[in-house]
This record gives sequence, structure tokens and C-alpha cells, in this order.
Amino acid sequence: MNHLVVLPVLIPLLAGALLLLAGRAGKAVERSIGLIATAALLLVALLLLSHVAAGELLVYYGGNWPAPYGIVLVVDRLSALMLSLAAVLALASLLYAISGDDRLGPRFHVLFQMQLLGINGAFLTGDLFNLFVFFEILLIASYALQLHGGGRARVRAALHIVVLNLVGSAIFLIAIGAIYAATGTLNLADLAVKVAAASSEQAGLLRAGGLLLLVVFALKAALIPLGFWLPPAYAAASAPAAALFAIMTKVGVYAILRVHGLVFGPDAGEAASLLTPWLLPVGLLTMVVATFGVLASRELRRLLAHLVVLSAGTLILTLGLDSEAATSAALYYALNSTLVGGGLFLLADLIARERGEAQARLDREQAVARPALLGTLFFVGAVGVAGLPPLAGFAAKLYILQSAFLHTAASWVFAVILLSGLLVMVALSRAGSALFWRSGDTAVLQTASGLLPAAATTLLLSSTAILMLGGGTATAFTQATAAQLADRSAYIDAVMVNTSPHRKGGF
Repeated sequence: MNHLVVLPVLIPLLAGALLLLAGRAGKAVERSIGLIATAALLLVALLLLSHVAAGELLVYYGGNWPAPYGIVLVVDRLSALMLSLAAVLALASLLYAISGDDRLGPRFHVLFQMQLLGINGAFLTGDLFNLFVFFEILLIASYALQLHGGGRARVRAALHIVVLNLVGSAIFLIAIGAIYAATGTLNLADLAVKVAAASSEQAGLLRAGGLLLLVVFALKAALIPLGFWLPPAYAAASAPAAALFAIMTKVGVYAILRVHGLVFGPDAGEAASLLTPWLLPVGLLTMVVATFGVLASRELRRLLAHLVVLSAGTLILTLGLDSEAATSAALYYALNSTLVGGGLFLLADLIARERGEAQARLDREQAVARPALLGTLFFVGAVGVAGLPPLAGFAAKLYILQSAFLHTAASWVFAVILLSGLLVMVALSRAGSALFWRSGDTAVLQTASGLLPAAATTLLLSSTAILMLGGGTATAFTQATAAQLADRSAYIDAVMVNTSPHRKGGF
């Protein structure tokens, strides 16, 4: 048994516990622990990525209990890719936070590690109940991170998130109960087998449970009509928290992809392709509403929050095309949109710091102290997120359009993606003009931030160029990942293999 699999869960758990014990040792100690733990997470994620690159699945049986009775953690290409994405985003966010944002409230580093624990666990878990558990861990941490720094807007947004997600958690438990009542199991591999063989009497309960899961995951992914909570929340959050939150919607999308493909896929008998008819229309609606939100925004952070919703809608639309090519395109798009989105939240905070009372409002009241640097970063981020050449956003959207070419709804997909891209480009051009072109008062410029925040921001925003330069390698991996996801039997066989009670390993 490969113990490397459990480290993405153990590292933030142990780091969080150590941070609690070292709470009075000073901010320098807390920062050191947080940075070491997050850097170790990135190293482990990359090692896992290299282990599974050839197609091997790594399975870890908690307590050495064989599936489906015990806790199972599974690493395949998809989960390793998402772990690596989360680790890169987390490291850059933490580097930005230690420049001073972590002093805005207590226990920032503990909460940051608990957030990573929930995110990593959601990507690794092999059963529905533990997916619920890890969802709750990341949500509880996100509530507190949302409040980090205080303020009326953050409190109001946090209250909305708490209420909505409490309802979502209740629905999640009802869905789990319905599926367990029909099959007697919650292990995803075991569910895939039992749902495919379910009788017509069980099918109604399974459909109800599966559709309730879609509602829960759609809430986490901020899909319309369940995603109106996200823009005010992300716009109000502190910069490092908002940057890390950029991957939270992707956790919801990941859950849809994993459960839909494995449990309710085309081979699921009476419940076959249960979610497919919903994904494309929901994705289209989400993109349309989010695009109008981007156009209507008068504050940069609010605009970026709507872009997060737009990216989630694009991903769901692409998954709704229901092909390996579309899944591959969605994964490549997720890499670019998550990293660039996180970088833009950090950049918005840098701009706000240098504009004094004008903050990040899209007006010409105040210039920035470093227009060349921040303007260049904004230009790179805008090109990357709008999908213009020559950066990875363009390649990702072109990849999506290619995968939609033969679909019956191709005309809708082309129209919405292209028109949305045009309107986003208009909105970002207007924002850049307001912030950097012919700005108003330049007499009282605010002090420029240090090098570390700018470096962390540059790290994330430069990823769109790196993904374009390494596009061949990246798309080869996403294509292999999509092919592996389509092969349900390989996942089932890897998890459900008989395990001896005397087998070494486990925890």
C-alpha cells in the first residue's frame, strides 16, 4: 500500500494541530509551519502526479479494511491533477498572505490548513459519506476565512453562505440516505456496480438521490440559479482567501464529474446518464447570467467574482457535451481559469492598496503607484481569462469549441461561448481603462506593496503563458485523464480488489 496517498490529508491535519499548539509562539513560527506544510503538499501532489501519469491507480484502505467497508482514498490522474492545482494555488495565496494579510484576524494559518484538508480530502475520497465529511470541513474553514479581517460586508456574506450550505448539507444527507437505502453501500466503486444492476423498484430512489446530489454539487459550484451567493462573498473576502476560494467551485464540478461518470454514467442501467440532460442547459444559463454580472460590475473584485461563476458555467457546459474530448477540454480550461482567477484576486488587492480610498472601484479617481507592473499583470490576466491569443485561455476555448462541433447543441454552445468572450473582453477593457488609463489624482499615491505579494501574483498569472507553452504536454495528460475516466472498470477493479486482513499498511 502506497502511504503517499494519505499525505495530502495528513499534512494539513498535522500542520493545523501544530499551529494550534504554537499559537503563542509568534507570527514568524506560524508562517514557517504554514509555508513548510504547503510546500510539502505541493511536493507530494507532484509525486502522486508522476506516479499515476502512466495510468496506475493508487488505493489506500484506511485501517486496512477492504472496500467497501472501510475508508478508501483513491488517486488517479484526475485527483492527482486537482491536488497539484490546489497546492500551486495555495502556495501562492499563502505567500501573499504572509506579507501582512494573515495579521487581519486570528488563526488564519490554522484555517488555511483546514481548508486544504477539506479540499484535498474531497479530491481523494472514494465514498459518498466521506465526500460529505470533507465538504463540511472545507465549508467550516471557508466560513471563518470569509470573516477574516472583519467588516460588515464579510459578516453578511458569511451568514448567507452558512445558511445556504446548511440547507445544502441537509439535502446531501437526504441524497446519501436515499442511495444507501437503495444499494446498501456508499463506496463509489461498489455503487457503480450496484447501480448498474439495480432493479426497476430501486431505480426511482436512485434517480431521486442522484438528482439531489446534483443540486448539492451545483450549489457548491455556484451554478445558476444556486450561485447568486458567490459574487458578494468572494468580492468581500480578503485577497488570499478569495484566491484560494477560486478552486472551491471546481470541487463542486469535480464531484459532478466523478459521481456522474462513475455512478450514473452510460452503463448505470435504469439510472444511466441521469445528470447529462441537465448539465448543458444549466451551464448555458450560468454563463449568460454571469456574463451580465461581469458587464454590470462597477468594482474590480465583484467583476472577478462573476468571472469565477462564468468559469464554473463553462466547465459544466463542456461536461454536458458528454464526450472524452469535451472532458479533456474542460480539464485544460479548469487549470487556466483557476490559476488566473486566483491571481486576479491577488492583483485586485494590490491595485486597491495603491489607490487609497478609491480602492478597486472602476473609476478614474486615483492612479496606482506602479502602473507599468500592475498594468502589465492586469493585461496578462485579462487576456488569459477572456480567451484571447496567444495565451492558454484561447487554446482552452478553442479546444472546447472543437469538442462541441458535432454536438446537436453546437450552435448554442458556439453562440454563448463566443458572445460571452466578446462581452467579457469589453468589460475587462473598460476596467483596465478606468484603472490604468488617464487616471485622476496622481498627487497622493499610496505606498507600493512589497516584492512578495507581486511575486505571488505574478506566479499565478504567468501560469496562462506556461500552460500555453506546455500545451502539448498538458493536453496529452488531460486526454489520458478523460480516457481513464471513461474506463469505469479500471477504477472499480482497483478499489474492489480483495484485500487480506493481514496486508501491511493503513492507519
